[in-house]
This record gives sequence, structure tokens and C-alpha cells, in this order.
Amino acid sequence: MADRPYNVLFLCTGNTARSVLAEGILRKDGAGRFNAFSAGSQPKGTVNPFALKVLDSLGYPTDGFRSKNWDEFARPDAPVMDFIFTVCDSAAGETCPVWPGQPASAHWGIEDPAAIQGPDIEKEKAFVQAFKYLKNRISAFLALPMASLDQIALTNRLEEIGRLEGATRTTILPFDRRQA
Repeated sequence: MADRPYNVLFLCTGNTARSVLAEGILRKDGAGRFNAFSAGSQPKGTVNPFALKVLDSLGYPTDGFRSKNWDEFARPDAPVMDFIFTVCDSAAGETCPVWPGQPASAHWGIEDPAAIQGPDIEKEKAFVQAFKYLKNRISAFLALPMASLDQIALTNRLEEIGRLEGATRTTILPFDRRQA
């Protein structure tokens, strides 16, 4: 696919929790091979403090995160994405911008840890669970033999990863095929 690090964009509606966790995980675990980014269709403007707390407590980067609009990555001067993953069901069903290039995409939806109500310990527990599900997906993604997979096989493997433990949906959404 590329002679440079692969660019990966994680999308969610608010860009405060799941997409930020995924970006942090890939920043560290894929360093040198992947550049990680995250954005949202309706960014809330701030990153959830529990996302940063969990990343930090597990030894992952927490610097430079901000809640940003996915339109930043559809501009002509934006990095060309090789992969785009939606990590929440609502973002997967939205009409997305036209992405430069032809990024491979899949839906890796998991429950929103920011939706948990109750004491902070319960909220943190939900973020740790979300981290675990995303780390499992990203680990499986990093283990893919990119150079030996054709586009169809790659798409199938990416979709399989999205059905790992914790998946919120197992169907292929319109977003998955629209930009191919």
C-alpha cells in the first residue's frame, strides 16, 4: 500500500472518548509504522478526562489531543488516509466527507464509555473496558500482513476485526463501501 507510515483516522461523533483512546493506542503500539488521528462529525470541543486518565495510567500518550471535526481530514492539505475506522455506531451511519485517496474502512463500534452514569469508579471502569476492546482490535490490525493482502482480503479482515468482543454491530454499514 505505502512506502511511508500508514495514516489511520478513527471517527466517532463527539471525538471525546473512543476515537481518542484508539488514537492513543495506535500512536504508541504502531509507532513508526502508523500515524494515528481522530476526529468527530460533531466534536464536543473537549476530550473526556477519563480517556486521558486511562491512557496515562496504562502508559499511553496523552499529549496533543483535542476534539476536532472530521472535515479537517477531508481538506486538500490534510494527510491522505490509508485507513478509516468508525468506533461508534452513529458516526458509521452518517454521511461522511469525501476522503482523498481510497482509504480502506471498517466499522469497529463499541459502547460509549462516556455514556455511563454514576460514580467516577464506574465511569473509569467503562473507559478501561473500552480501552481493552480497542487495544484488541488495534493489536489484530497491527498483526495483519499488509503487503500480502489484496484489497478484498484486507477489507474482509478489517470487518472481522470489527466483530471482535465488545462489538455493537456486526452488519456492514453504508459508510464501509461508500468511499471504496
